[in-house]
Amino acid sequence: MCPHQPPCPPPDSPDHDRARSVAYHPEQGWSLLCNGVVVFDDTGELLPDGAVVKPHRPTSSTAA
Repeated sequence: MCPHQPPCPPPDSPDHDRARSVAYHPEQGWSLLCNGVVVFDDTGELLPDGAVVKPHRPTSSTAA
């Protein structure tokens, strides 16, 4: 598990994306978190159990 103190949130926690980044690949658009979650630049996520979290950033703006 996580060697940091305090430990990173587990992958099944609602705040799992607050875990520390252990591998960062901006040229490829993803980062690996300490808890095994892969986060993508488009805000999508891949959980360690293979589950996919669809991107959750706003996709349109209401510019006047």
